[in-house]
Amino acid sequence: MSEQDSSGASSPLADYKAILRAVIDSRPSGTRQRLAEAIGKNRSFISQIINPAYPTPIPLQHLETIFHICHFSPPQQQAFLTAYRAAHPGRLEEAETQRPTRRIIVELPDFGDDALNAHADRIITGVARGISALISANENKDESDPGGKP
Repeated sequence: MSEQDSSGASSPLADYKAILRAVIDSRPSGTRQRLAEAIGKNRSFISQIINPAYPTPIPLQHLETIFHICHFSPPQQQAFLTAYRAAHPGRLEEAETQRPTRRIIVELPDFGDDALNAHADRIITGVARGISALISANENKDESDPGGKP
């Protein structure tokens, strides 16, 4: 059952979730689990963000990972972003004005155990997010400090 407004039309939030669900459903089994591991969440979170009946929005910081893991085609990505913009006006534009990011590849040994490999992936992802949060917090502090950066 999709989230609808009083006129019976589906909401932009439900629209982009339906697009994501259709993409994931057309991918091989295990895609939900890979996506959950890549963004450092449980599979239940993935179920919530792909279900149009749940009001849980998809966090902006996960969009690139979702597009990468789920292999969105350009038309699918465009349709998704159009609905995302309608559901969250200004959010994408605000993100585009933030500091650009870059992607690095880290090679780790295979621990021979899926759970250990996933745990190592979450640790590395957590460190990267922590560094990003630290930089962001420091920039905000510097902007509010009349003395500027040290």
